[in-house]
Amino acid sequence: MRMAEKRNIHASFSQCELYETVLNCNFSPVLSFVCGIHFKVCKMCGIWALFGSDECLSVQCTSAMKIAHRGPDAFRFENVNGYTNCCFGFHRLAIVDQLYGMQPLRIKKFPYLWLCYNGEIYNYLRLKKVFEFEHQTKVDGEILLHLYDRFGIEKMASLLDGVFAFVLLDTADRKVFIGRDTYGVRPMFKLLTDDGFLAVCSEAKGLTQISHSMESQVSVVAFPPGHFEAFNLKPSGKVESIQMDRFHSCLDEPAHAAYDSVEKLPSGFQMDVVKRNIRTLFESAVKKRLMAHRRIGCLLSGGLDSSLVAATLVKLAKQEELKYPIQTFAIGAEDSPDIQAARKVAAYIGSEHHEVSFTPEEGIKAVEEVIIHLECYDITTIRASVGMYLVSKFIREKTDSVVIFSGEGSDELTQGYIYFHKAPTPKAAHEECVRLLKELYLFDVLRADRTTAAHGLELRVPFLDHRFTAYYLSLPEEMRVPKDGVEKFLLRDAFAGEDLIPDEVLWRRKEAFSDGIMSVKKSWYTSLQEHIESEVNDSDLERAAHTFPFNPPKTKEAFYFRRVFEKHYPGRCEWTPHYWMPRWINASDPSARTLSIYKPDKDE
Repeated sequence: MRMAEKRNIHASFSQCELYETVLNCNFSPVLSFVCGIHFKVCKMCGIWALFGSDECLSVQCTSAMKIAHRGPDAFRFENVNGYTNCCFGFHRLAIVDQLYGMQPLRIKKFPYLWLCYNGEIYNYLRLKKVFEFEHQTKVDGEILLHLYDRFGIEKMASLLDGVFAFVLLDTADRKVFIGRDTYGVRPMFKLLTDDGFLAVCSEAKGLTQISHSMESQVSVVAFPPGHFEAFNLKPSGKVESIQMDRFHSCLDEPAHAAYDSVEKLPSGFQMDVVKRNIRTLFESAVKKRLMAHRRIGCLLSGGLDSSLVAATLVKLAKQEELKYPIQTFAIGAEDSPDIQAARKVAAYIGSEHHEVSFTPEEGIKAVEEVIIHLECYDITTIRASVGMYLVSKFIREKTDSVVIFSGEGSDELTQGYIYFHKAPTPKAAHEECVRLLKELYLFDVLRADRTTAAHGLELRVPFLDHRFTAYYLSLPEEMRVPKDGVEKFLLRDAFAGEDLIPDEVLWRRKEAFSDGIMSVKKSWYTSLQEHIESEVNDSDLERAAHTFPFNPPKTKEAFYFRRVFEKHYPGRCEWTPHYWMPRWINASDPSARTLSIYKPDKDE
């Protein structure tokens, strides 16, 4: 390992007795390599695992350091008894248990099980009680080991109420399992060679430089949300995929609903019943996500979704008697509609509010770094990510909030995008909702995860609660469409008269995050495009289809983003399978402000 690479490992190697052993690649049959001081369980973290490596593990482990930002408190590398070419890597951010939790997680009852996971299991205590499991730790992830032992991998995954990506190794049965939550809130990528070498990582960048025996580049692919995959583990440490199945779909009530704290809901589609059920399930979604020993905060754009989340969070924090006020965070120019609306909401709900100033110059400067973290070149994703990245940086550097609530998922679920006004039928609108939810992991959820994880924060998204989304999608299609010229009418109406947020915000029109951080007079994307005009010439754009035959960029802005992406991730264009773009309307740009049906609020 070169000295520069040694310095790249941010934790102090001097704290590690096994330093020289690791550098010399002399992995013992049971080697644990740990760095860090604070030993609490990691919730938002980075996971990395190899099975059947042909290269020395200490060389491969340098790739794991590319996701160190996901778990700044400590990291660990550990190889597997009897499989010296198999290894787990783990970066952690401490959130819950004060003692246990370093991963891979192993307990005395199941010495043959090894678990590495990133996420939160909100119903672990209820499942523990229902099935009378005896836990060795207070780590929520321990429930996976007990459920797997009792029911097998598929039922285990289906009973988890939470967000997660996991790698589970069973050395007794010689199996490896990987899985990811319904909406892909927690990321996971895999690399699998033809000869059975498997590598898994929270972010793709941790796999692109992995050494393997294949002559050509091996695909690094996003693992599909709501699925699990099973592999046979061969004596050589290589694997063979034997099963890939979906364990949950957004349209289905989750199996864990049978054990939920909110029992059977009143049935029927009478409006008062529906609105009460929406409020009940949403409040439950926020409440279960209060599980943390680190300070909780909330992003607040002043739009409907983040305002509902922030207001409900403040309300429940008081009921639960949290020992600190909830911090809310907004970013934007002084005259931006988001800053002004967020200020009103914060004053109304009584949060400890922080405003982060945003200028186009700051945004432009951050674009390349944002693209590196996103591993994506989608236009609207990058635009929206810049503001979220900068506010997350502020939170990390200037406050002690670590667990961050946000409103992601609501637009996809409740028909929040203004192009839903143009849906030809309620059925078409419903089908579009399902498509958007299934692709969240490629766009909005990807943005929310990477921009917060880049600064060691943990994201929580109550609108993507399994029961809440399944119930909302089960309602009649006609009930969920825009009404009286207002998108998300049903969601708004459900909270009307509850005095949770100001009425002017409850009925505020949809404003995209990447638009709302600047004034209506000049959007953020306009300033960005003006800068890019000098970075990309006309001839570049004319040759775009030849330069980038897959997903060829059609604007200078798209060309610039693609060029930056290819600089850092050459040949990985398939990570963005298509551009996010409005439907049912002739749109050449994803911004809502460019659509003919866009009308700003009269006070903006």
